[in-house]
Amino acid sequence: MPEKILIVGGVALGPKAASRCMRLMPDAEVTLVDENVYISYGGCGIPYYVSGEIQNLDDLRSTPYHTVRDPEFFRAMKGFTVRNQTRAMAIDRAAKTLLVKDVVSGKEEKLPYDKLVLAMGASPRVPPVEGKALNNVLSLTRLEAADAIRSACQEGKVSEAVIVGGGFIGLEAAVALADMWGVKVSVVEMMDQILPGVLSHSLAKMAAHDCESHKVNVYTSEKVLKLEGKDGAVSKVVTDKRELPAQLVIFAAGFVPNGQLAKDAGLEVAPFGAVVVDEHMRTSDPAIYAGGDCVCIKNIITGKPGYLPLGSMANRQGRVIGTNLAGGDATFPGYVGTWAVKLFELSFCGAGLTVERARKEGYDAIGVSVEQLDRAHFYPEKNMMSLELVVDKPTRRVLGIQGACSAGDALKARVDAVAGVLQYAKPTVEDISNLEISYAPPFASAMDVVNVVANVADNVLAGRFKPVTGDEFMELWKKRNQNHIFFIDARPAKAAQAIQAEHPEWHSIPLEEIAARVNEVPRDRPVALICNTGLRAYDSLLVLARNGITDVVNSTGGMQAVAKMGLKP
Repeated sequence: MPEKILIVGGVALGPKAASRCMRLMPDAEVTLVDENVYISYGGCGIPYYVSGEIQNLDDLRSTPYHTVRDPEFFRAMKGFTVRNQTRAMAIDRAAKTLLVKDVVSGKEEKLPYDKLVLAMGASPRVPPVEGKALNNVLSLTRLEAADAIRSACQEGKVSEAVIVGGGFIGLEAAVALADMWGVKVSVVEMMDQILPGVLSHSLAKMAAHDCESHKVNVYTSEKVLKLEGKDGAVSKVVTDKRELPAQLVIFAAGFVPNGQLAKDAGLEVAPFGAVVVDEHMRTSDPAIYAGGDCVCIKNIITGKPGYLPLGSMANRQGRVIGTNLAGGDATFPGYVGTWAVKLFELSFCGAGLTVERARKEGYDAIGVSVEQLDRAHFYPEKNMMSLELVVDKPTRRVLGIQGACSAGDALKARVDAVAGVLQYAKPTVEDISNLEISYAPPFASAMDVVNVVANVADNVLAGRFKPVTGDEFMELWKKRNQNHIFFIDARPAKAAQAIQAEHPEWHSIPLEEIAARVNEVPRDRPVALICNTGLRAYDSLLVLARNGITDVVNSTGGMQAVAKMGLKP
């Protein structure tokens, strides 16, 4: 008798698990249920449909060979049944049945199973604010919402929009609306930075400046209090600091895992609502598997349970579950948290922990940043890359990496290289310093930026110099009347002329001259060095050290980092 397998959820993991199972066990009787009309679509592509970069909505539902993934496709091509517009109501674990309801007819029935897969995903987190039920208040997770937003923009009905939440989806939505449709966009984030938890404060300032330079207002440490409307549609967003007119509001304040079905069935669920699974993606009931945005997964860096709703992870977990449904023994090791997002001029990528997150997890962590070209300095086409390495000081273990660059593919390649090491080892600074990176001038420097940032971390850990980020340097400059610091610009004299003319306390001492002019540097005051990227400043620091001047900090990102943050002396 064929094994009966039921799968709840049809976006990413569900179809992947079903297809994999049918390939390995073609005599299985697999049925997938989902309460929505559309199934198996690339939700992460929705902002790019809104922006017009993806022309047709069906492209998000299509295979690479342009066949739409609808119920008939899965029946004919993959061999399993899809029942869309069918809601899973309750699990009877003792009887091994799933109560479902047809959302159109209201008819209920019980479906038997031998094995059950929960892939219910997650729901957008919507703050409990007055006015959230007004028209044109949406989230950007479903195809219907994407179509509505794009249609409204095309018809000229949206001139001002507010995005609630400064995470991946919120920023991608902001870019889509501002860049393609010329909408005046405001992003409201209740945390003290955008991309909280995934970017360091310094890199987040670069992301905010990139947005603001393209007429997207970014408001952090700000809370939405209520939405006001006119004729049933939203017209204004009221925060604790201002009022923002809006014909469109998009909630992008994170996700809540859909774990209630599992909880009601008595399965183990984490305090934040996600279903607990083991490395085989099994729940506390060995006949029931779960995966995707509804589950709690081990963070490989910390070793603790965590949550990361990403389509890429759901697909990989789906393959694991599909293998195990067919009698296999596949495992999912957990996650390091590798991500990428494209804004306007800059793309941002990361893996592992930020320095702020690492400290919250109990690590004695430092973040070390560099600015370096992504290709050989003599190659005609090149881009400046910001890269930050997070390191645990006592063990020298690398905990994470994040960066920014206009060449997103180049940045992603570096982050992915380190992510691969983080997933299967506990790399040290030395490991990353010696990480083998492919080299040719059109692609990289002979000493790649990944190796360089590890070398800088080694120098910092050894006490060879004290680093400060670009924003930290500017904060020292801002408070120069109190801290008595002597500021040195190590760039060629011409580069520093404008600042020095306006601020005589900004001292231009080029690297080439610092040995001869060392007596100009006071020995009874701390010294702060800056140059274009940090390299000239570091060499200047070494000259000062040889001459007994050691109370020195170096801005590792230099003026390049300062400019990316929108700061200036």
